[in-house]
Amino acid sequence: MSDKILYNSAKEPGLKLVLDAGFSCPGRCMFCDNAAFHPAYSTPSKSITQQLDEGIAFHAKRGRSEGPYLAYFQSYSNTYAPLERLREAYEEALAHPAVEGIVIGTRPDCVDAEKLDYIASLGCARMEYGIESCRDETLLRVHRGHDFACSEWAVQENAARGIPVCGHFILGLPGETRETILEDVSHINALPLDSVKFHQLQFLKGTPMTAEFEAHPEDFVRWTLDEYIDLLVDILERLRPDIAVGRLAASVPPRYLAVPGWGVKASTFSALLDRRLAARETWQGKLF
Repeated sequence: MSDKILYNSAKEPGLKLVLDAGFSCPGRCMFCDNAAFHPAYSTPSKSITQQLDEGIAFHAKRGRSEGPYLAYFQSYSNTYAPLERLREAYEEALAHPAVEGIVIGTRPDCVDAEKLDYIASLGCARMEYGIESCRDETLLRVHRGHDFACSEWAVQENAARGIPVCGHFILGLPGETRETILEDVSHINALPLDSVKFHQLQFLKGTPMTAEFEAHPEDFVRWTLDEYIDLLVDILERLRPDIAVGRLAASVPPRYLAVPGWGVKASTFSALLDRRLAARETWQGKLF
């Protein structure tokens, strides 16, 4: 297996500068707390330009000062506004001399043909959709506000316009098991996705999901780190080999967690996963 690529790791074309443009969402999912997922410099009280400048300085202090840079509209649903408002935000970001493209995080139910036509016309935009689950009963239970058919439509419409698209999926939502997750990889494979991001369900303080977990822990599968890595290997074996994998686990600052995480660094996690793939003599797409 020395010449076998274990999995198709997504290589970002630039360093992401996280932005909060002051957008909202049509509803709030039970697991969501946006404050846990963006840096301190990214606040809607600052202009897009100021956030970009401070983001570049933030990364420079950490030795990550080389461009190119991508303006990452991450917080909330960044297509949930009139087209003119979107145009103002995106084009202010693209006017920054250090920015070479934008990444737009949003929901499948917050796009339409007109918005996608405009995004495609920019020629330097990528989309990231929170799909979260392929199961309608799960999406209903977590108050997602749309079904899986909505996600299918959004991804297909992006692909038809040549817009690169990434799908986000959460592993461990209530009612889902290892078996159902592995069954649903076939639905992911059927989507014209360029990349995917997986992460484990995390229980954040004050969210309805955490309250449900505390009331009904039997409805949730909780994996040890070792079990989760094995689940990822099972997923990767079934995943279409041309789909790039941008993330396989996530973390938030410990102060946001109601249930402690595994406490491993990203580099350690990646090394453990690579070793498990090699030990099992397997790779992405082996069972596809």
